[in-house]
Amino acid sequence: MRMADVHDYARQMLDAYGDKAELMAEQRAVKAEDGGNKTEAETWRRVRAALKEMRGAHVS
Repeated sequence: MRMADVHDYARQMLDAYGDKAELMAEQRAVKAEDGGNKTEAETWRRVRAALKEMRGAHVS
């Protein structure tokens, strides 16, 4: 997934789930990893990192 797509998806998750978006992204990453899908897990971790970045900008 392109970085622009990761940021778009992170924004959608933040809008839909608010403060729980990061947790949901990590849970999905763990589930994907447990299922053997390392590529999907890495994508979810990139989404989580983008969410952290977005939240940091709001907190400052």
